[in-house]
Amino acid sequence: MTPALLAQIVMRLAALSLRSQIGVAILAGCITALGHAPFSILTATFVGLGAGMVLLHSAMNIRTATWIGWGFGVGYFALTLNWIVEPFLVDLARHGWMAPFALIGMAGGLALFWAAASRFTFWVTQNGRFRPTMFAVSLGLVEILRAYLFTGFPWGLLAYTAVDTWAAYSASTFGPHFTSFVMLASVAAAVEFLLVIGGLFGIGAAAIMVSLPFTIGLLVGPHNTGADHDITLRILQPNAPQHQKWDPDYASVFFQRQIDMTRADDPVDVVIWPETAIPYLLDFADEILVDVATAARGAEVVVGMQRSDGARYYNSLVALNQVGQVSQIYDKAHLVPFGEYIPMGNVLRRFGIRGLADIDGAGFASGQGGQPVSLNAIGSVVPLICYEGIFPNKVAKAAENAQMMLLITNDAWFGNFAGPQQHLVQAQFRAIETGLPMVRSANTGISAVIDANGTILDQLSLNTQGFIDTKLPAAAQSTLYRRTGDLPIVLFLLLITCVSIGRRNKD
Repeated sequence: MTPALLAQIVMRLAALSLRSQIGVAILAGCITALGHAPFSILTATFVGLGAGMVLLHSAMNIRTATWIGWGFGVGYFALTLNWIVEPFLVDLARHGWMAPFALIGMAGGLALFWAAASRFTFWVTQNGRFRPTMFAVSLGLVEILRAYLFTGFPWGLLAYTAVDTWAAYSASTFGPHFTSFVMLASVAAAVEFLLVIGGLFGIGAAAIMVSLPFTIGLLVGPHNTGADHDITLRILQPNAPQHQKWDPDYASVFFQRQIDMTRADDPVDVVIWPETAIPYLLDFADEILVDVATAARGAEVVVGMQRSDGARYYNSLVALNQVGQVSQIYDKAHLVPFGEYIPMGNVLRRFGIRGLADIDGAGFASGQGGQPVSLNAIGSVVPLICYEGIFPNKVAKAAENAQMMLLITNDAWFGNFAGPQQHLVQAQFRAIETGLPMVRSANTGISAVIDANGTILDQLSLNTQGFIDTKLPAAAQSTLYRRTGDLPIVLFLLLITCVSIGRRNKD
């Protein structure tokens, strides 16, 4: 491809109407999203990013660049987060009408971050050319902002498309945002080579740049770990569909199913039940917990259940000793906005708008978070309940001196397609980032055993009941990301941004 040919493509894109440009941008975003599970077409992510950057390069003014960036984000998030409609379909008659609004609102809202990156890139260059490399910096920075702002939502990071490749290993250095930025920068540099040089040399240089994320991951390499521990874990997956999970006619069936799996085969050291696995409040479950311990035959048991403290309710992980007594409780700290609580619900309560505040028991209350759970058979464990597993920096902070991460979840809310599979990919990345094995017990799947390098050693498929007996995989040495978090990549991107602003002001 010659520079003249690519320039001709850019000119034709620039000649399109704004509506058509936005449509092409949405398509490029959808192609980029095909790298995420369940499609897992990594090549599509690189192609989509490149196409989006070429389209942005054709923007003639800051307004056009902003709209193109927004369309690019809409396509990316709409396809990546298609699972967001699933909770509204559990009770279709009552909530189904909200599903399209949830997807459109989420995709359109998150796309504003990409619009901001595009707008800033156009503003900071101001030389008649949209620089893809500066866009990589801008988008890398706003993606980090997305992970923190308004309690954060770091789902669908570009890095996750590289799971099960060498590129993923780079996350153990400076985290998934570093991996995302390296991917962005490599595509941006490739596009710049094709725009400026073209020909065989330009194509070759572009190919070298696209290989950069994999080269860095190859240099970092997998963690060195020892042999598995002589500790046997049993991970339960009862497969309770969400529309039946709390139905009195079925709740006892699912509970008994877990009792039967707990007592099956030879005794183990620790038995793990998924999130909200016991359909009773902890406050009134003494006899039930004794039944669980009896079935475990001397093993420690970790169960997910709810508990109350006055008017407040908590989504909790409860550790039981060999006789069914509660040894430790971990309350979920990072709750799902609008799913487990309403933001500012306690403030609205003061104005007479009730039924939203956790202080009235209408929403879950938040636990303290960041506290390990100690199990006699294992030692220190990082407890995670569902949504908490998507926050890399918070998990890394809690991981010091731990032997493993334990995630219990109820992905039945999120259907049978993208949601559970993308959630599993994020669990793989938490293992790579921290150098700790991850054990994942999911109500309807996907339950899995993941080693310290993010490799899935064993798993149960979606919508199947069963259990996994596994030896606890060994942990690696503490990773750099555990010690630094996101600070290095944030400082690096801010430095480049400040230098770019300084140059613009001089011009």
